[in-house]
Amino acid sequence: PEVKKFVAWDYVVFASLFLVSASIGIFFAVKERKKKTSKEFLVGGKQMTCGPIAFSLTSSFMSAVTVLGTPSEVYRYGASFVLFFLSYALVIIFTAELFLPVFYRSGITSTYEYLELRFNKIVRFAATLIYILQTILYTGIVVYAPSLALNQVTGFDLWGSVVATGIVCTFYCTLGGLKAVVWTDAFQMIVMVVGFMTVLIRGTTLNGGSTKVWEDAYEGSRLNIFDFDVDPLRRHTFWTIVIGGTFTWLGLYGVNQSTIQRCISCKSEKHAKLALYLNLLGLWIVLVCAVFCGLVMYSHYKSCDPWTADFISAPDQLMPYFVMDIFSSMPGVPGLFVACAFSGTLSTVAASINALATVTFEDLVKKGFPNLSEKMSTWISKGLCLLYGVLCTSMAAAASLLGGVVQASLSIHGMCGGPMLGLFTLGIVFPCANWKGAIGGLLAGITLAFWAGTGSFIYPAPPIKSIPLQLSTLNCTLANGTEALTTVAAMAAPDRPLLADTWYSLSYLYFSAVGCLGCAIAGLLISFITG
Repeated sequence: PEVKKFVAWDYVVFASLFLVSASIGIFFAVKERKKKTSKEFLVGGKQMTCGPIAFSLTSSFMSAVTVLGTPSEVYRYGASFVLFFLSYALVIIFTAELFLPVFYRSGITSTYEYLELRFNKIVRFAATLIYILQTILYTGIVVYAPSLALNQVTGFDLWGSVVATGIVCTFYCTLGGLKAVVWTDAFQMIVMVVGFMTVLIRGTTLNGGSTKVWEDAYEGSRLNIFDFDVDPLRRHTFWTIVIGGTFTWLGLYGVNQSTIQRCISCKSEKHAKLALYLNLLGLWIVLVCAVFCGLVMYSHYKSCDPWTADFISAPDQLMPYFVMDIFSSMPGVPGLFVACAFSGTLSTVAASINALATVTFEDLVKKGFPNLSEKMSTWISKGLCLLYGVLCTSMAAAASLLGGVVQASLSIHGMCGGPMLGLFTLGIVFPCANWKGAIGGLLAGITLAFWAGTGSFIYPAPPIKSIPLQLSTLNCTLANGTEALTTVAAMAAPDRPLLADTWYSLSYLYFSAVGCLGCAIAGLLISFITG
């Protein structure tokens, strides 16, 4: 079947949303430029209340990856993803009660400053490098995801749109400190939820109401949520999601520069905690919407799966394909949806590039060349923005090789965030740890996490462990009229190393736990030996 492309109305809606979010950004950039020093701008002068901060937190963690990735994840592997409900709750509690008070009371602007206070400069330098690596990798994925969607629905060239996104974000960033413009984030959050809601309502009515969708999902065994199998090699079980997911998201939340920075900018510690708990509500809403979208999608395509039938080239294009499919008679709505995926990207990417430039400039350039002229500094930071823009865009090319967007992004956060989490845990929880322990632990954690992670990219886990559920192409009317081949040839695996079916097949959610525990244990051991 010929899937509809964008019509004029879609382009209008898409462009106007794009313009609104860009102009909010530009408006604030111009308005703030006159009156604030960089320090005040970075921390909002400790004047923020909890509301906008909560919005901003939710929307920057719910980028295009969530909008496109989670529904297709649920469609292919079932609704166990909804258990992240629990991990989010645990993460927020830990962040608000353990990490935040330490950072808030020590009066710092960068989480890495804390490492310097607690250990020394070397530890801070190492942590900064890892942060830079993590952000470049992740931003690549965030650029790649919506371009994939756009490519599907508009027929706009994939690499063209990757490059375009990169260029727009880099330009957007060099404009001058669009540091996490909270209002753009709030606007995008609203657009995202509205986008999800329209898809949900239209999808359920087309598929015969919510009970029908529920029955279909049940029959397709998409609702086996509680699976208490302890096997760490299984992709999604209760334990991998609750334990592994908690570690992964803690690395992303509890010790991440961008989160902590926003929380620190609140009036009082109470406001900061409140912002985190409100943000939990936002995360829950988005999660539930995304999971339901996945179920509705399954109900719609239960007898003809567009991915196996080759109507789309990657599982992450399911969601845009579905939108184009069900809204073909309502011009303008697909535009809204793609804009929703895209606007999330713009803010995430622009903020990332900006954070990267700031961190590099403050921690690396200034330490090396303390007496730079004002003009020179400005040119260097613009150059850095440009450099990171190019790097992130080229990382998007690598992202195309990493399988599903959700898995790729969580793996990267796990591999880099886990050891960082371990490092901060050493600093905060164990007074006995010293700087040698911190460095040794960090190296050990990174090595372990990257060893498992890279191994799993090169030798993907056997399907027995990842268990993608049944998809059928029975009722597909194929373009060329031949019968769809539903048999997939059993892949004759190349000689896999001994570790491939054990260590490398570890659930991607455990990378973070491996890195974190590795870092903490090694750090304590080294501290005891040297101290």
